[in-house]
Amino acid sequence: MAVAKSRTVVEPSAQFDLSTATPNIQISSLVAASTPSDSQTLIYIGTKSGALVLLQLTEGNNLSFLRSVSIVQDSPVESLHVLSEAGKVLVLANGFLFLVDRLLLQPAKKVAPLKGVSVIARRCLSAGGTASSNLFDHPTESSSSSSRILQKFGSGIRANGVKIRESDQLAQQPGSGYVFAVVVGKRLIMGELNSSGGSFVILKEIQAIDGVRTMVWVDDSIIVGTINGYSMFSCVTGQSGVIFTLPDSSNPPRLNLLRKEWRVLLVVDNVGVMVDVNGQPVGGSLVFRHGLDSVTEISSCVAAVRDGKMDVYHKKSGRCIQTVMFAGDGVGGCFVTEEDTGNGNLIFVATPTKVFCYLEVPYEEQIKELLRKKNFKEAITLVEELEHEDEMPKDVLSFVHAQVGFLLLFDLHFEEAVNHFLQSETMQPSEVFPFIMRDPNRWSLLVPRNRYWGLHPPPAPLEEVVDNGLVTIQRALFLRKAGVETAVDDHFILNPPNRADLLESAIRNMIRYLEASRNKDLTLSVREGVDTLLMYLYRALNLVSEMEKLASSENYCVVEELENLLDETGHLRTLAFLYANKGMNSKALAIWRILARNYSSGPRKDHVMENGQTTTVTSLSAQEIAATEASKILEECSDQDLVLQHFYWIADIDQVLAVKVLTSEKREEQLSPAAVLAAIDPKKIEIRQRYLQWLIEDQDSNDTQFHTMYALSLAKSALETVEEVVSSISIGVNPGEMNSNESETDAIFESPVRERLQIFLQSSDLYDPLQVLELIENSELWLEKAILYRKLGQETLVLQILALKLEDSEAAEQYCAEIGRPDAYM
Repeated sequence: MAVAKSRTVVEPSAQFDLSTATPNIQISSLVAASTPSDSQTLIYIGTKSGALVLLQLTEGNNLSFLRSVSIVQDSPVESLHVLSEAGKVLVLANGFLFLVDRLLLQPAKKVAPLKGVSVIARRCLSAGGTASSNLFDHPTESSSSSSRILQKFGSGIRANGVKIRESDQLAQQPGSGYVFAVVVGKRLIMGELNSSGGSFVILKEIQAIDGVRTMVWVDDSIIVGTINGYSMFSCVTGQSGVIFTLPDSSNPPRLNLLRKEWRVLLVVDNVGVMVDVNGQPVGGSLVFRHGLDSVTEISSCVAAVRDGKMDVYHKKSGRCIQTVMFAGDGVGGCFVTEEDTGNGNLIFVATPTKVFCYLEVPYEEQIKELLRKKNFKEAITLVEELEHEDEMPKDVLSFVHAQVGFLLLFDLHFEEAVNHFLQSETMQPSEVFPFIMRDPNRWSLLVPRNRYWGLHPPPAPLEEVVDNGLVTIQRALFLRKAGVETAVDDHFILNPPNRADLLESAIRNMIRYLEASRNKDLTLSVREGVDTLLMYLYRALNLVSEMEKLASSENYCVVEELENLLDETGHLRTLAFLYANKGMNSKALAIWRILARNYSSGPRKDHVMENGQTTTVTSLSAQEIAATEASKILEECSDQDLVLQHFYWIADIDQVLAVKVLTSEKREEQLSPAAVLAAIDPKKIEIRQRYLQWLIEDQDSNDTQFHTMYALSLAKSALETVEEVVSSISIGVNPGEMNSNESETDAIFESPVRERLQIFLQSSDLYDPLQVLELIENSELWLEKAILYRKLGQETLVLQILALKLEDSEAAEQYCAEIGRPDAYM
């Protein structure tokens, strides 16, 4: 029976009752090893009566009894070490070491010359460790005088000039030595076990301490445990130091090597302290729920057994994440071990009479279980650890972030869901399309199918997600009242959400995801979907500013998918911006024309927040805005018919904009002057004059017809101005005030019309002076007449006007000087 705390790390696979094969047996030690050559795992069981029992676990996860062999009589088998490369098992019993073949086919052979051995440990070399290759670099006084200088061994051995690991060397030379440390009384002896000859060659001795109960040898460090505490010895220098001492009433010491990080677990009662190979504490401590009989490592966890229970603790967090019951209370001492290689996925647990096999659950299934239980944070943490340790590909974390996002989305936690979406580097924006637009649609085939583990429902529009979530919450409320626990968030139970608020949150967070997705490198079709559906979401919340900003900037919106929607909902400005952005100028201009016709001509008032106070700012009228946007399109448009079709209504609103449209140099091909002049309303005199001025001054036109037209138009305007002055005087209005008002209201020209006429008549030689003179002959435009007479060479008339009409003697004298007749004025 398994009681899961947060996830299932191991699950039962097989069990075997030893009493059915060998009655009256009690287990004293346990070790397991897999054989690479065949698909079986061998389990060696030492008994209190001195026998060694062999079980095998086959491919079908069946535990079966193979055979047993007697090691000693009436003395427990204390320790077992599998020498896989040599096909032997090293046994410690009754103070002696024995070698037996891996299948227990031959009688056990005693290893000479050792006796009185209490503890044994094989040297392990950590990955990337710096272990010494010669134990005699620093000989000690207690080293045996008969010790021979042996070949180097340890962290690396040179073979044929290539440095290889000890395990590789042994694999290449079957039957070669294994390095062990044994404790005999107060002596710590290091030596080489010759597995083929059955002898132990002493390499070095160190004076140790009394009462060693447990020992681990990693690289150059030998850590031992006594009833008084834990100490560490250097196998090279022989120096020792105390790691820490134990309280008087402590349980016996227990050491365990954690091969994954190459750390050593030192157990003090119900606390496990992890130290590195130098004896320095690393990470946090593990606090077990009670004392323990045995402990082993399972990937990123530690399994501790006692009283028929196995607790699985996460090494980094220290949390108990699973509890497995395999026997009843009072069953006696229990044992737990992993495969001897430390790389398998099996662990074995034993009571005094039974052996249980547990299979480590694949990481993927552990992650799935955490997600089903909504332990999202723990699932992410697990994947991050596995990725860091190269146990999982890099893209799995992105996959799980996306999976968590979908689960949170269906749980109505939209902000958190999108946060996880954004952390996924592999999730495609098209995966959220079905939540925005119902299938089938233009982008249905872009949506990846069956990418996840089937932990969440299929995609549905956000409205349905919210409605289904609310139904689930209502059902949970009913069940909670009936005393039934549910997986629904307590926050929703205590504060039932509002549908409108949930839907707005869903849309806003989906907007956030699509906005972020616009910065990704996407295919054209996906970009079209992102921008088009983003516009859908903006419209759903009536975010007018965002809609117009998207439509007027570079975008990949599909117009066909949006024009009916925007038209029907009255978002014509957005539609006009979108048309213009896509080069559909005719449709855009038609909308601006409609808007200009329907809008009020009065100034628009905008409310602006300044320093926490709302102030009203008067801006352009809606008509002026429509005309401005239309003029921007027409300024770049080379379609003459389209320009002439729309500029006239712009002129009715703002003549300056109309002039900009006609005189724009942004278009690739200029308009025909004749067509433009024919299209200008005769009443729009200033527009006509400004266009002619642009042709002459900016386009350097030498067409006499344009020059004459411009001169005649200016002359007519000047005559009208003079007549207005005369009329104003007759009714008692100050002419200066009238001229001031005229200059203020004249938006196209900054200078008065007579000034412009005089300048043009003097500067141009391409107009017909006779036509202009004929027009102003009977007027009071004396200076203009003088200019024209001068053009015609009628010097006397010019002098008469200057001297008599204008009474400007200085100008008359200057004129005489210019024509070379200084006496003419006299």
